[in-house]
Amino acid sequence: MKEAIEDFRLAVEEASNRLLLISEEESGRARAAGKWSPKEIIGHLIDSASNNHQRFVRTQFRDDLAFLGYEQEAWVNVQHYKTEPWPQLVALWKNFNLHLAHLMKHVPEDIRKKPRIKHNLDEIAWQTVSRDEPVTLEYFMLDYIGHLNNHLRQIFNES
Repeated sequence: MKEAIEDFRLAVEEASNRLLLISEEESGRARAAGKWSPKEIIGHLIDSASNNHQRFVRTQFRDDLAFLGYEQEAWVNVQHYKTEPWPQLVALWKNFNLHLAHLMKHVPEDIRKKPRIKHNLDEIAWQTVSRDEPVTLEYFMLDYIGHLNNHLRQIFNES
């Protein structure tokens, strides 16, 4: 996990530099009808960081991984990410995720790897897990990283 967290941290640093090469105009333009613009994708990733930050912290004090989901489209819409300055969004995204890497690094291994019988990762995870299968916080953290990387590939047209 230590290596995955370091790779995550480095990916955030590298991606933030690449993101800042995208112009303000281009960052607000969706690549296809019905798709999010880079600003909206980064906004969604900020929302994801915000929700998962709480989940990663709270899981250290409880025996389950069951959390409320959130309406991703509605969150992006009500926050008007399209009108926010691109460098400001990128800075928030970068710093929030560097903090999450710091948090992940400091979660004790026994808590990270503890099997959780009660969870709803069949609803809230990027790569869902059956409710009948125990999960770990480590799995959920790695799922978060995978979700983030998937959206970065979309922005950079690498998927």
